[in-house]
Amino acid sequence: MRKLITMVLLTLCFTTGFAQEEQDTIHYHKIYYLGGTGLSFPMGKTNNVFTTKLFSGSMGLDISLKDSRYFLTPTLYLLTYGYNQQRPDPDYNYMVQNGRANFYMLSLAAGRRRQFKRLNTFVYLGPAIGLVSEPRGELVGQVLKMDNKYSVSVAGKMGVGADYKFPGFFIGAELGYLQHFRQIEGNPVQFLTLMVGLKSDITSLSEKVSHAIGLDNYID
Repeated sequence: MRKLITMVLLTLCFTTGFAQEEQDTIHYHKIYYLGGTGLSFPMGKTNNVFTTKLFSGSMGLDISLKDSRYFLTPTLYLLTYGYNQQRPDPDYNYMVQNGRANFYMLSLAAGRRRQFKRLNTFVYLGPAIGLVSEPRGELVGQVLKMDNKYSVSVAGKMGVGADYKFPGFFIGAELGYLQHFRQIEGNPVQFLTLMVGLKSDITSLSEKVSHAIGLDNYID
């Protein structure tokens, strides 16, 4: 928890330092689609249960607010890990080692960016909620039957990153921190995520959808 609080304070300080920047000219009234791939690293005692596995991914939106230096970024993270069960599960008669666990986490974060011509840096912070899939094993006769145990987890997500605008698209990278507010197998759950990917403008598509359903989100 102390690491989470420290990162929150650093993020807020970093964001506050941008208060006097000029209006963003690249993201004005824009909506972008984000798609990335990368790795997620367990931190601290989380290593007792989870190990890094290739690959994790993310997909989401970058939605500029009226002041386009600020944005909303709803993002779905698909995180994959190696899994070593620590505690017996009364519903299963075998412990799992070298298994595979998955996290499907929806982050609803808000952020702040700074533009340097075609280069943009950003920070974001917000809550996340998702589904956790843990492997389980049960011996039925002479067959080891594999199963999945599902649970809901609430977390906090924050990160920093940068992207660079090429004609028609951006290439970017972000470093994030994900802190869950529950334990798994008796251990705290916190991950460091590293994603690289592309960002593309879908504003015209959003305008068409808004027009089709009778909404107009682009009036000054």
